Amino acid sequence: MEISGVNSIRGEINIPGDKSISHRAAIISALASNQINIKNFLLSQDCINTLNILKKLGVKIEKNNSNVIIHGLGIQNFIEPDDILYVGNSGTTIRLLSGVLCAAKITAVLSGDKSINNRPMDRIIFPLKDMGANIYGRNNNSKAPIIILPSYKLKGRIFNIPISSAQVKSCIILAGLFAEGVTEIIQPEVSRDHTERLLEYFGVEIKYDGKNTKVFSLFESNLKGEIKGKNLYIPGDLSSATYFIVASCILPNSSIIMKNIGINPTRSKVLDILQLMGANIEIKNKKVINNELVADIESFTSNLKAIKVDKNLIPIIIDEIPALCVASVFADGETIIEGAEELRHKESDRINSIYNEFLKAGVDIKQKKDGLIIKGNKDFKPNGGIYESYKDHRIAMSLAILGLKSNNKIRILDSECIETSFPGFLFELKKVLN
Repeated sequence: MEISGVNSIRGEINIPGDKSISHRAAIISALASNQINIKNFLLSQDCINTLNILKKLGVKIEKNNSNVIIHGLGIQNFIEPDDILYVGNSGTTIRLLSGVLCAAKITAVLSGDKSINNRPMDRIIFPLKDMGANIYGRNNNSKAPIIILPSYKLKGRIFNIPISSAQVKSCIILAGLFAEGVTEIIQPEVSRDHTERLLEYFGVEIKYDGKNTKVFSLFESNLKGEIKGKNLYIPGDLSSATYFIVASCILPNSSIIMKNIGINPTRSKVLDILQLMGANIEIKNKKVINNELVADIESFTSNLKAIKVDKNLIPIIIDEIPALCVASVFADGETIIEGAEELRHKESDRINSIYNEFLKAGVDIKQKKDGLIIKGNKDFKPNGGIYESYKDHRIAMSLAILGLKSNNKIRILDSECIETSFPGFLFELKKVLN
């Protein structure tokens, strides 16, 4: 991808369906016993990998553009796959499906690309083992590939998770659905609650408040082991929308509108942070769809100022931090991000990736073990040249937005990785450039 500086951006952006919700909608619909129509499903590479794995487990799936029909099979009818279940670059896929497959009474092997196979999996393997799962991983049960053998009795447990993680929590919740008794997950900070909201919408007995979640066995509830799904609409992905919000803030004479964006309270803190930095953002037409809060977002040219990001918010803004770093480059003062060591365990080591490429751009930036310090300037102009995406979609999109302020052309290597979460990103960007 090549990006040159522009005068402004103006117009309406079509933001694709939320990646986190799309994964969960597909997986939980497969566990249901009926047909479920999903509109605005994100057909990115990550979510396609989830659909392909479900097909290998015997689930019938139909696709028509962004509409997907899942013929719910119920976990008891999953078939044993005759091939490795390849998750590609998707941490959500491997972690959530591990929780499901431990209860499926089949043998399965989950593996991904080099990045996934070097991300920490002990954080799900050991809790699942504590529940009675027959699950193993490479490198002393800490890495993928993950091997799952039939487990005939899972038992609910109370888990105190040291790091707040929606993926880890969701993995345990999905296993807990098919375990005896109650499964409880206690986290130090709030994490995303899309899994809880979707299960609640489907009638599953679950209690949650952001930090603590209790899920009750399907077999011991009035559902008698069966989930009845409902048709779904996937709201636009706020993480994807954040790049365009930042672009409109840092460019002169700019305004962007995006409709039907998910503003779930465990996701929308990024908007609060940007507004604290001085971003001119308007949130309109709020409504609830499928137990998720949705709204239209309009953003405008803004005078940004630096802040210290509250480290307690890191778990619920973790995916938006690369975009926030771009905003920080053009915010007067010193922005401090701490408590974000989890960024080192994403598609790339995002702390190191941002540091290396922003330094190349001429940004005044310092790297810490758990974060970054960025000294911003609204008049800053990034250097032109060749930039490395590290095959990380969020790094690539951040560099693209950074490049809009350059006086010279920048080239982003391996930018096709953006297809992981935002197919059509470049098309949407080009149509609003001025």
